[in-house]
Amino acid sequence: MTFQHPLYFLLLILIIPLIFHHYLLGKKKEHTIKMPTTRHLNGVSGGLRSKLVHLPFWLRIMTLVLLTIILARPQTSFSITEDETEGIDIMIAMDVSVSMLTNDFQPNRIEAAKKVAYDFIKNRPHDNIGLTLFGGEAFTQCPLTIDHTGLLSMFQNVSCDLQRQGIISSGTAIGMGIASAVSHLEGSKAKSKVIILLTDGENNTGDISPLMAAEMAKKMGVRVYTISLGNDGANRQQVAQLANGEYYEADIPHEENGHELEEIAKTTGGLYYRAETLAGLKKIYEEIDKLEKTKLSTININKRYEGYQIFAWFAIAFLLLEILLRTTYLRRIP
Repeated sequence: MTFQHPLYFLLLILIIPLIFHHYLLGKKKEHTIKMPTTRHLNGVSGGLRSKLVHLPFWLRIMTLVLLTIILARPQTSFSITEDETEGIDIMIAMDVSVSMLTNDFQPNRIEAAKKVAYDFIKNRPHDNIGLTLFGGEAFTQCPLTIDHTGLLSMFQNVSCDLQRQGIISSGTAIGMGIASAVSHLEGSKAKSKVIILLTDGENNTGDISPLMAAEMAKKMGVRVYTISLGNDGANRQQVAQLANGEYYEADIPHEENGHELEEIAKTTGGLYYRAETLAGLKKIYEEIDKLEKTKLSTININKRYEGYQIFAWFAIAFLLLEILLRTTYLRRIP
């Protein structure tokens, strides 16, 4: 709370002589009764009225204090200032094919990718961020949003079950994943539009080729950062579901897709990365975080509201209570 005219508080100095007059000089002017002796009053204690005799005076003092506060014009403020913050529009395109269950990352590739992306999202509170998932086909899990709480909640439910259970077709449609993400950035008015594409395989299905999707992104001014996930050599992967519901696993060599992903990044003005460890994946996201910074101007308005009302109500209440006590319960005669 602030005060428009704080100099009025100097009036509170006048309260000091009032208190001095009431307790010292006031007693000399009180009416007295002369009595031959006071022995018969010994042992008589003062009643409640005698204890409250000064209450009307202090109610008047409180009224004067509150009136002084009102004159000083108290105000509450809602501050909005002009500032600059960082923010861009980002679509995360993540591969959810069954190969992402490979455990060369702990506990597996999909969970490691989720954890790192989860931390990335939390560290960019001013960005519009969305999530596209792709396997043999692509779909949007969450459109661009500033509601990161809702986005992170959806992110926790990302898994490879859709493809493993046959809900979406098998394969890896990188081109479809990029195209789906680009479609959500089409209407963006942000100066910086980015797709972070993460996959562990090469494009082997889909109606749109990765390079065609990259050209679409380039025309819309969207940069694509591509991340190839996985270690070289053969890795244990689930390749089929048996009749009893169990999954058959086999050692599958890692399909290096670096050339294609590098071409996508180069076409759109992004960068290509290779992540073979969890630490390496974290470092990649940290580097992207540093690269993608855009200044956005925000205007904060400072509004002030009069705050005298509560003080006025208390001043009226104290004044009325003083008058009531002086004329009734604490009335003095003469």
